[in-house]
Amino acid sequence: MMQIIEACRSCGYPDVVRLLDLGQVPLANALLSRADFARPESKFPLTLAFCPECSLVQIEQTIDPAVLFRDYFYLSSFSSTMLNHARKEAEMLVQRFSLDKSSLVVEIASNDGYLLKNFVALHIPVLGIEPAQNIARVAEAAGVPSLCEFFGKELAHQLRRSGRRADILLANNVLAHVADFNSFVEGVALLLQDTGCAVIEFPYLVDMIERVEFDTIYHEHLCYFSLHAVRSAFHRHGLVITDVQRLPIHGGSLRIYAQPEESAGQPAQAVLDLAEQERKLGITEAAYYVKFSDRVEELKRNLLAELQRRKAKGETLAAYGASAKGSTLMNTCGIGPETIDFIVDRSHVKQGHFTPGNHLPILPPEALLERRPDAVLLLTWNFADEILQQQAAYLKGGGEFIIPVPEVHSVGWEAHS
Repeated sequence: MMQIIEACRSCGYPDVVRLLDLGQVPLANALLSRADFARPESKFPLTLAFCPECSLVQIEQTIDPAVLFRDYFYLSSFSSTMLNHARKEAEMLVQRFSLDKSSLVVEIASNDGYLLKNFVALHIPVLGIEPAQNIARVAEAAGVPSLCEFFGKELAHQLRRSGRRADILLANNVLAHVADFNSFVEGVALLLQDTGCAVIEFPYLVDMIERVEFDTIYHEHLCYFSLHAVRSAFHRHGLVITDVQRLPIHGGSLRIYAQPEESAGQPAQAVLDLAEQERKLGITEAAYYVKFSDRVEELKRNLLAELQRRKAKGETLAAYGASAKGSTLMNTCGIGPETIDFIVDRSHVKQGHFTPGNHLPILPPEALLERRPDAVLLLTWNFADEILQQQAAYLKGGGEFIIPVPEVHSVGWEAHS
């Protein structure tokens, strides 16, 4: 079920350098039913490492993907931020690449079809590839053709032999999840048309380090990419990164455009500029990451001190967002039912379950108005603007949100408005 890597996931270098040890934690999305309490809950080590050869930052543990993704609780369509982001991306790509009914848009890890449905509405052919059976069914019901498989070079060969090659290949927030990274990138190269383009988004390593976003580290996220690391990996498989954009979503992401080297042309200035910024930061040297562990421990101490201060005053506390990052934050900080009474989440798929490790009940967001906790720990801080807007009534009533990253601070109605 778990393996420890013996070499870098990308280049195979044998001596990766450990950066951070987050201890033994449960699988971040392994929500529980009450019946699950009768069985032992599995926990696994979670350690972050750096490859001095290719600069890839990665965790040292690999959990069987079938365990992580075959039955999944995350549906993108429950976030208005994600839906708006997807709509804008689709509109941009249709215009930039002149997509029409003769094009084929393929998305790897297509989730519930939240992105591809924008192309379907424009009568542009699509294919979603989604390994979670329950979520692939949701996409199919929404009119998005979906193949329930894990993606890699074998599946790419099959699709190519069947005559399906992508004009645009999308892969948002999946690159970090891939156990066989080289098979994935080789599959991208195989599935693209000769003049096609892969458009891929992933959380940006520099933002994670600079903003102390340690809660984005969990067993599903095997890799944490800089432009340097992803650029060299794609080059090995005949793909050139021709353009790049920094995005604010998820606490800071990159969107890269990768094309077969035969048709790629020269990289845009944005690629050269960002590569130079990374060089100046020193992301290819282990020294850049040395203080990250200390900053993580400081943030954890500050958060616990704030929660303990509030509890000592007699305040009641809840949390918002039964997310993977929330699981990492709570389990590595030791935040449990002695501090947090319950957690709320918009996803009806998660409601009625309990969080891994600390077993907090997951309720609908309406519980904030019904139970009126004095403050709410915002675990899904990457959607802070959306959530604060949704919870205006709670804030107007005197409630507060505690935002943990990049530094612990509170937001009440006056600050929000």
